[in-house]
Amino acid sequence: MNLVFLGPPGSGKGTQATRLSKERNLVHVATGDLLREAVKRETDLGRKAKDYMKRGELVPDELIVGLIETKIASGELFRGFILDGFPRTVAQAEALKNLLAQNKMNLDKVILLKVSDTEVVRRLSGRFYCPETGETFNFPDAKPINGEIKVAENKKLLRRPDDEPEVVRNRLEVYNNQTKPIEDYYRSQSILAEIMAEDGPDNVFGALLEVTG
Repeated sequence: MNLVFLGPPGSGKGTQATRLSKERNLVHVATGDLLREAVKRETDLGRKAKDYMKRGELVPDELIVGLIETKIASGELFRGFILDGFPRTVAQAEALKNLLAQNKMNLDKVILLKVSDTEVVRRLSGRFYCPETGETFNFPDAKPINGEIKVAENKKLLRRPDDEPEVVRNRLEVYNNQTKPIEDYYRSQSILAEIMAEDGPDNVFGALLEVTG
């Protein structure tokens, strides 16, 4: 089974894709994580992508398509996959279609996780991580203590630059302007399944199991 997860930042794509990949034995490809790792390692792609990501803008097609092309060519995705965070434009969707066709593969379903803009800002602006362990925490689990955001273990937490409220709003504007047209692109192919993702995570996962058979 080959799937794409669509939805605004903060819609729970990563959480649900991770869970479904284990349930269905699929490879989970989170392009955001791949890009952040490339930035951290200061690869050529990472250096080029860094400034776009800081501003909450989409990484240019040629960079992200090249990343996916490498993944497909590696053979890692042949047993089934979930693409999380790609494609984000119709041009990327067309590029993905061509890459898959070249490898005699196709998409079975595209899952759209629907969340309001207000809920996205609330979720992401309350998301923090531990710089030492990489663990993520969400308010109210992460609380201000003596001017710093910490949890019970007294770990000092940081917020990702692209989770700052003003950047989140810019990410949403980018999503609404550039990514939403993909919904119609896949809807016209009769492979789009829409799920309301403001419900509890277990209920959202139950809906995912149902639409993926």
